[in-house]
Amino acid sequence: MKQVLIFIIPFLFSFSSLISHGQTSRPSSVFKKELVKERQQKNTDFISGVQSPLDDSDKPGFQGLNYFKPSSSWVIKARIEKYETPDTIKMRTTTERLPLYIVYRKANFRINNKEHELTIFRNVGLMNKPGYENYLFIPFTDETSGNQTYGGGRYVDAYIEDSEFLTIDFNRAYNPYCVYNKKYSCPIPPSGNHLTIKVNAGEKLFKNHSY
Repeated sequence: MKQVLIFIIPFLFSFSSLISHGQTSRPSSVFKKELVKERQQKNTDFISGVQSPLDDSDKPGFQGLNYFKPSSSWVIKARIEKYETPDTIKMRTTTERLPLYIVYRKANFRINNKEHELTIFRNVGLMNKPGYENYLFIPFTDETSGNQTYGGGRYVDAYIEDSEFLTIDFNRAYNPYCVYNKKYSCPIPPSGNHLTIKVNAGEKLFKNHSY
């Protein structure tokens, strides 16, 4: 059975506790430098890493992944809403695989004076593994999906915070592995996790692949 490889988990940072667009207390130059370094490391892992998802045919000409420019305005501080009786669902994937996810929380936030929400999930198969105890999974689509970004949506990783707020950094939105190689099985963002805005942040299309 095809399986999604271990998620690429970015580093999260501490931000102010406002529910708004672009709340970061760190200097913009420092923020961008850290993000560029992460992206360079990911490119290195893709070209030479043992677990690179790239198809062998793409490795010789690989010159790096495509990204929107880093912007602290896409670091969101969202208010978290608990579900009284969280459901466990079988999430659709690009194959017949149906992994179990806990419908963990709802994230409410504002971008450009407009309210948005995303459902946050916990992967049942990962949550008891070392390093993943606090891992959160946020799959989403937006108005760039199928145009500037992969039509099947992108993912953002986060961690449980001891707070009623959660940091969501769309600069670290990344493509499912099936974008690079059709042998992978990737979760499909639920229809309710569509943002009616263009999230011009994070990873872009890869060579116009549309697996």
